[in-house]
Amino acid sequence: GSLRQPGSAMKPLVYLAAPYSNPDPVENTHRVIHLASDLCEEGLVTPVVPHLTMLWHTVRPHALEHWYAYDLAILKRCDAVLRVEGPSTGADAEVAFAQACSIPVFLDRGELATWAGQR
Repeated sequence: GSLRQPGSAMKPLVYLAAPYSNPDPVENTHRVIHLASDLCEEGLVTPVVPHLTMLWHTVRPHALEHWYAYDLAILKRCDAVLRVEGPSTGADAEVAFAQACSIPVFLDRGELATWAGQR
């Protein structure tokens, strides 16, 4: 799907807050990429996948705190957060940050779709 449809408003940016390191970063990144692709195909939102910094980290590693700060800077510019199920200290912190910034947080794709469809 197109990221912008002619004659329509920009689609909301939705940050995907999901487990990264537990149980495995590659498996989790794979799962979130599939989710992001599905969301793109549905056409209501533009997903933001923080897991993609995995490749960046392999090329130019940084401390974990660097990536947390980077992710929060991106998240602050998003219109909403979708919290993907699974235990994650980082994703829980991203949700708390979003709530502190009055950014809506969704735990369910259906609720996200309803919200995005009303924008």
